[in-house]
Amino acid sequence: MARRLLLTVAAFLLITVGPAVSPAQSAGSQNPVSANPVDYTPHILDGAVYAMAVVGRTAIVGGDFSRITSADRTKTYDHWYLMAFDLTTGAVLPFDGGLDGPVWALAAGPDNSVLVGGKFRHAQNRLSPGLTRLDLPSGRISAGFNGWVDGDVRTLAVRGAQAYVGGSFNFVDDQPRTALARIDARTGALDKSFDAQLAAPEIGRAKVEDIALSPAGDRLAVIGALTRALGVQRVQVALLDTSGPKTRLANWYTRAYNPRCLLQFDTYMRAVDFSPRGDYFVIVTTGRMSDPQLLCDTAARFETYATGAQSPTWTNHTGGDSLYAVAATGSAVYVGGHQRWLNNPFGAESAGWGAVSRPGIAALDPATGRALTWNPTRSRGEGLRAFAVTPYGLLVGSDTDQLGHEYHGRVGLFPPV
Repeated sequence: MARRLLLTVAAFLLITVGPAVSPAQSAGSQNPVSANPVDYTPHILDGAVYAMAVVGRTAIVGGDFSRITSADRTKTYDHWYLMAFDLTTGAVLPFDGGLDGPVWALAAGPDNSVLVGGKFRHAQNRLSPGLTRLDLPSGRISAGFNGWVDGDVRTLAVRGAQAYVGGSFNFVDDQPRTALARIDARTGALDKSFDAQLAAPEIGRAKVEDIALSPAGDRLAVIGALTRALGVQRVQVALLDTSGPKTRLANWYTRAYNPRCLLQFDTYMRAVDFSPRGDYFVIVTTGRMSDPQLLCDTAARFETYATGAQSPTWTNHTGGDSLYAVAATGSAVYVGGHQRWLNNPFGAESAGWGAVSRPGIAALDPATGRALTWNPTRSRGEGLRAFAVTPYGLLVGSDTDQLGHEYHGRVGLFPPV
């Protein structure tokens, strides 16, 4: 009986977290970035970081904070909701968007600018509900930009002159669009040719939590409170084919997220990211449930160009703790939240058989989904919500001040090894 149980557990792990990999087999990806953050990044003293973007060597950070100090804590700055610093020196820049509400989304824009989304009404004393574009390094509103939404913006993706905008809204630029739109990245004007027709009649109003655009620009992954896209059932995740002029669904779907987690969640999807080659994407979730048969509180990989009904290539369970952020690179899939463990399908707010400790931040093997040995740790708080992959390393943003066993107020940068 014991032998049969062990065989059952081993078979289940092959499905949920991928095949076992020896240290020798994974040696090339064990330390994709250093576990020791650089010492020169500034510190945010309050609130939380929700979004990050990089333009050149400038890091732009958004959230619901108001006070910042230099790395050595000798200078203090008032920056409400938005700040910027030099990625090579940590110097805080005089960048201020003059916003009156929190920032939830950032994306590098055209002509040395950044697109900003969130729950604000004004930028630089100008009416600009939920969306604006700011020049660097001044923080002034970019000339000619007049985009707006009638709700909030939670996610942005830019490719060339086009920007995809997701969140909770019904109108963009005076035109009806539910939760997802494509705009001119320079002017904010709605692209009327694009409409995914998102809906969620079983839940109420549709809401997009995150989007990711493939590196080739031909696929858009959309996650959130949705049950329909273009009139077809797509529960919590839809993959759009953006390769041509017509809005259409990719020949890809999954029923993996059809089951509910706790009923209080209109969606338990939290973040999605494509690999650098675009051949796969990874979704991370919340859900406050631990069930090895469900995708609550997990990271899961899906193949982008597979067709028909899809199941995850691999799944990694936290055992009941939320994941809020994901960044896929060539050597690792970084995940963050307020998790205590990974490799933990059998945990229930506890470390189950095979679990490994990875508090607040971790790296997964892209091929197997298993947690890599990289384990800098962070104080968990509500959770890590923002990653940015940069030439200078992995930038992270959260709501706590301990990262890699050092003081780092809500912002940290793990340099390349």
